[in-house]
Amino acid sequence: MAEKPPEDGFLRRDLPFLYRLYRPVNASGECLFLLHGSGVDETTLVALGRQIAPRAVLVAVRGRLAQEDGFRWFARITPTRFEEESIRTEADAFAGFITAAAKRHGLNLARTIFLGYSNGANLVSSVMLLHSGLIERAALLRPMPVLDDVPPADLSKARVLIIAGADDLTYAPFAPALVALLESHGAEVDAHTIASGHEIGDRDAEIIRQWLAGATVARAG
Repeated sequence: MAEKPPEDGFLRRDLPFLYRLYRPVNASGECLFLLHGSGVDETTLVALGRQIAPRAVLVAVRGRLAQEDGFRWFARITPTRFEEESIRTEADAFAGFITAAAKRHGLNLARTIFLGYSNGANLVSSVMLLHSGLIERAALLRPMPVLDDVPPADLSKARVLIIAGADDLTYAPFAPALVALLESHGAEVDAHTIASGHEIGDRDAEIIRQWLAGATVARAG
């Protein structure tokens, strides 16, 4: 009998966000939720996810707001100002999605990392601050703080990796403020600035792998 193939990533419509699930045959029990940047779709971070954790289950999720030929996670006013009601509505909805997806597919949230890029990274940090305790490990690529008012949040169990691009002139200047915001709520933040613009690539994957390896060693110790 042929070996059972991995789940092939077809578009699923059974939860409030459209998503694709990729489960390798030799899945390790780890899981990566992938949240794309603006104007693209859920498939754009799959290759990066596989590069980072080849044996992890990947949950590639699509933002619900249309933008040009793709999608985004919440509405914007300018490239660096966003609609607060939209952020909170979508963050609340995504928090529910996390719980529902974990239950439906048998995912262990204690072994889950949330990988977000740009607009997707900003949704992840918003969920962390608005629903503290739900996301405990997050890798945020080219992020910035987007919430005007942050409620009391206990992030003392959260570990966050932030990677900014030195030549990302629009967003990199905001990264230190996000580091300070998350740390002020108790998160352990590992911040890097690399020789890059807003684009992401192999160097990001390398740093994330090293960070995850360090996180594993810390938990084992």
